[in-house]
This record gives sequence, structure tokens and C-alpha cells, in this order.
Amino acid sequence: MSDQIQFIVEKLNQEPFRKNYNLITFDSLESMQLLQLLNDVLGEIDPKHAVDIREELPEQTAKRMLTLLGILKYKPPGSVPDLSAFRQGLVTGSKPVIHPVLHWLLQRTNELKKRAYLARFLVKLEVPVEFLQDDAVADINKQYEELMEAFKNLHKECEQLKTSGSSTAEIRRDISAMEEEKDQLIKRVERLKKRVETVQNHQRMLEIARQLRLEKEREESLAQQKQEQKNQLFHAEQRLQRVQLQLKEMHHAVVDSKPESLMKKLEEEINFNSYLVTEKIPRELESKKKSVYFLQKTVAEPAMSQSDLKVLEIKINEVNAQINQLIEKRMMKYEPIDSKFSMYRQQASIISRKKEAKAEELQAAKEEMSSTERQMLQKTNQAQELEGSEVLKGDEFKHYVNKLRSKNTFYKKKRLEIAEITAEYGILQRTEELLKQRHEAIQQQLQAIEDKKGISGYSYTQEELERVSAVKSEMDEMKGRTLDNMSEMVKKLNAMVAEKKSSLAPVIKELRQLRQKCQELTQECDEKKIQYDSCAAGLESNRSALEQEVKGLLEECVQEESNYRYVNCMKRNLEIQLQRAKEEMKTYVSPDPQERRKAIREQYTRMILEQENLGKKLREKQKVVRESHGPNMKQIKMWQDFEQLMECKRECFLKQQNQTAIGQVIQEGGKDRLVL
Repeated sequence: MSDQIQFIVEKLNQEPFRKNYNLITFDSLESMQLLQLLNDVLGEIDPKHAVDIREELPEQTAKRMLTLLGILKYKPPGSVPDLSAFRQGLVTGSKPVIHPVLHWLLQRTNELKKRAYLARFLVKLEVPVEFLQDDAVADINKQYEELMEAFKNLHKECEQLKTSGSSTAEIRRDISAMEEEKDQLIKRVERLKKRVETVQNHQRMLEIARQLRLEKEREESLAQQKQEQKNQLFHAEQRLQRVQLQLKEMHHAVVDSKPESLMKKLEEEINFNSYLVTEKIPRELESKKKSVYFLQKTVAEPAMSQSDLKVLEIKINEVNAQINQLIEKRMMKYEPIDSKFSMYRQQASIISRKKEAKAEELQAAKEEMSSTERQMLQKTNQAQELEGSEVLKGDEFKHYVNKLRSKNTFYKKKRLEIAEITAEYGILQRTEELLKQRHEAIQQQLQAIEDKKGISGYSYTQEELERVSAVKSEMDEMKGRTLDNMSEMVKKLNAMVAEKKSSLAPVIKELRQLRQKCQELTQECDEKKIQYDSCAAGLESNRSALEQEVKGLLEECVQEESNYRYVNCMKRNLEIQLQRAKEEMKTYVSPDPQERRKAIREQYTRMILEQENLGKKLREKQKVVRESHGPNMKQIKMWQDFEQLMECKRECFLKQQNQTAIGQVIQEGGKDRLVL
């Protein structure tokens, strides 16, 4: 639990939460604060849930959180015994309920974000069957399902594109490279055009080149058509040869066979084909249909994580164990050991399996025979096409094949060696070129520096002196090192031999004593083993009988325990209902009016009266509105007309003012002229 809390605190202190908690402050959070923290984490996964829980009722908060946790496929841990207890703990903000939920959500935040996003589009709305009888509703529902399937396909394509590795940067680089190549090609075409324009009759030569290109393309298409027709002719000849061979075989079969043998062969073929049609192929078809159905069902479901797969595997193992127990129970109840039916059923199942295996072998042999016949026809055709060649037979053909195989292996070996040598030669040649280029560049730089300093040729002399001194020092070191190593190795070997002799002397003495003791113990072990085997055989027979008896008693115990739990749960439910009925009766019969008002019947009666009064007031208000609707609409129309009239008067008044102002200006201008 401490590791779980520490993980939650670390995740909450990181982006995007940044809560700055430690273990003490997180453990001291109250229930409302824990619920708000859980709501913040759910809001990070699905932005629709980023709300303040103080602004909604606790039941609404619990319902919203439970809905989202159900979509995210959260399963309460084993410490929570019942779903009702989990729901109650979620409403009250219980730490044993909230902490595992936070730990589970923070472990897989990115995965849950994706699941919440997909749930918005892939959680199917269940439409009642009676509504689907309407054609319009059925069409809309069909369009809705088609859109959902289209969204699934688009999302899969998007995920494949994300994981395919082709990023936008690579695509942009490819586009830029292609644009550069296009520019280069355009420049080359322009240069060629300029070069061609200087030639005489270049237009005619271009026209002739175009016609030549068209004729070459036509020649290629005709050659392709000719090759296709040759292939068709070759296939037709092969079919003709196969048909002729079948006809010849049928003639031989008719000549050499009798009616009884033919009838027997036909009966065998009919029995085999009827077995394939009636038993084998329908069973395989049914299994394929089931596998396709399960695959379609798996594809229709949302993506599952590794934890979901583990949970499903655990459930499958549990169901398989229950099935095996039920089979054993049925066999013990209805099929005793001394019954012969089990033996007959086993024999029948073995025979059916053998029959299926032989049918598959026969079908495979027929397919192989047909393929070998086709190969034989091809080989015979190839041999006939080779003029003057003699077909080898018997030992000569075997000798020729062995000779070809040995030559082929020798040729492949030599070819691999040549390829390796060629590849290595190319690599070494390229490396030599690079090193030569680098050496020449460095030599040029060094020579330039020496010329600049006035000491040209110094580096070459220095390199020669260093090389000679290095070779001499390496030789001296190698000689001294070899002598030292040899002397040290001789000393070590002598010391090791002496040490091993001294250490192995007491061990050899002990080994002799231990061998004698081992022989004695081996004899005693064989005697005890014989006694153990005889005793174990008797105990094994008793144990098998006791195990069967214990298994039966355990099953009875489990059955009785489940019955007891069911009865106990029913008893608790009845006690709770009886207690609620007694409390309701007590409050209803109580003489205290305040206590009586707490009764559920009184509360519902009061609510019914309030709703009836509210309905009466609303109906009266509706009646008043209906009565005054006509006059009010007339008054609105009159006010609109009055507003239009006043607007016209205002416009006329403004026009009159503008005209009077223009007249005054004209009069003043005339007076000024007269004065002048």
C-alpha cells in the first residue's frame, strides 16, 4: 500500500497536475478533497468530466464517475467484496476505494485517454425494438452504424500511418529532392533545346525522333502480345496433352479391367466423395464460420490492453476448470468405471479421428499426384523440344543426377567465395581511396604549413626517424616481455603443481573412505526403495479412493455453502425491507406532526399537492396569455406602424431642413454679388 501511495504522489506532482503533495499531506486529505482529486484525474482523461463536484449532487457525481470507469473497463480489486460497497465507498470518498482507482488511472493515462476518445464514437446507443419498426428511425440507425464502421476504419488507417514510420519531415525531404530533380531536368531540357536549335532542320529531326519512339513503343507492345499468345499456345498444348494422356489412361483402364473392378473403384470414389461432402467439408466449413464470427466480434470490440488480456485468460482458465469438474462429476454420476459404453465411445472417437486423418492423407496424396503429373508433362515436353538429345533411364540417370548435384554444390561454393572476395575487394578499394584522399589532403596542409614556416621536408624526416625508433623499441620490448613471461609462467606452473599435490593428498584419502561408505549406503538405499515402492503402491490405491470421496464431499460442501449464502442474503434483504416498513409505519402512526411529516407517504402527498397547485397556476397563466394574445398582437402591429410613421416624419423633417439651409446659402451668395 505504501508503494501504491508513493506512486500516486509522484504522478500527481508531475505534469499536468503539479499538486506538490508528500505522503503525509496526501494521506491527510479529506473525503471531498479525495473525490475532487479523482475527478481532476478523470477530467484529464476525458475533458467532459473537468467540473467542480461541489456544484452537483453526490449521486450525480458517483453516477458520472461510475459510467466513465465502466467505459474505461476498470474492475474493483479483490479487497472490495461487492459492487454496492464500491459504489458506496465512491460516494463517501473512502480511501480504500479511491486509492486503487487513482493508482490504476495514473498507471495508464495515455492508453485511457485514447479509450475515452474512442468511447465517444464507438459506444453504441441501444434503440428499443419497437422504435426500430419505424422506417425513418431504422434508416437513421443504419446510417449511424455505417458511420461507426467508417470511423473504425479511418482510425485504424490513422494508427497505421502513425506507426508506419513515414513522418512529415521525411515526406517533405522527399518532395524537396523531387523538386530539385525536376528543376535539374527542366534545365537539362532547356540546354538541349538550345543546342538543338543551332542544328539545321531540327524540327524535322524532332518529328522523326518522335515517330521512332512511337514505333519502338508499338514494337514493344507487339512483342508483348506475341509473348502472351505464345504462352497461351503453350498452355493450350499442355491442356491438350493432359487430356490425351487422360484419354489414353482411360482406354487402358477399360481394356485391362473388368466391370466388377470398375464398379468397385467407382463405389470407393463415391464413398470417399460422399464422406467429404456430408461430413468433412461441412464440419470444416462450420469451424471456419465460427472462427470468422469470433474474429469479426473481436474486431468490432475496442482495443484491449495487456492487463485486459490477462484477466480474460484467467477467466478462460477458470471456466475450463469448471467444465472439467462438471465433466468428471457427470462421468462419476452417470458412467461408472465398469461400464462398457465409455470404451465403445472411445473406440468410436478413435476410429473417427483415424478416418479423418486417412481422408486428409488421401486428399493430399491426390493433390501431390496431380502436381507430379503436371511436372512430368512439363519435363517430357522440354525433353521433346531438345532435338537429338537422348533421355537417360535407370542407373545412368541416377549417376547423371549425382554428378550434377556435386557440380552444382561445388559451383555454388565457388560462386559464394567469389562474391565474398569481390565484396571485400570493393570495400577495401573504397577504403583505400578514402584514406589516400585524406592522406593527400593532410600532406598538402602540412606542406603548406612547412613552406609558410620555412622548414619544408621536416615532417618527412621526422616521420622516418619516429618510425625507425618505434620499430626498434617494439622489438626490444617484445624480446624482454617474452623472456619475462616465460620465466613467470614456469614459476607459476611449478607452484601450481606443488600446491595441487599437497591439497589433493588428504582429499584422496577421504575419497577412499567415502567410496566404501557409498557402497554400503547404496545397498541400504536399494533395500529401503523396495520397501518404499511396496508401501507406496498400497497407499496410492487408498489415496485414490479417499480423493474421490473427498472430492464428492467438497462439491457437496460448496453447494451447501452457496445455498447458505443465498439464503443469508435473502434473509438480510427481507430484514432490511421489514425494518424500513416498521420505521415508515412508526412515523406514519406517530402523534407528533413533525415526526409524521418525515414519513415517505406524507412527503409524496405534499409533493403531489404542490405539483397540482403549480399545474393549476400554470394553466390559469396559459389561459390569460391565450386571451390577451390577440389584442397584444394588434397593439404590437399598431406600435410598429406608429414607429414607421414617425420614421417617415423624421426623414421628411431632415430633408426640409437641408433644403432651407441650401436656400439660405444661395441667397447669401446673391447678396454678396450685388455688393461687389
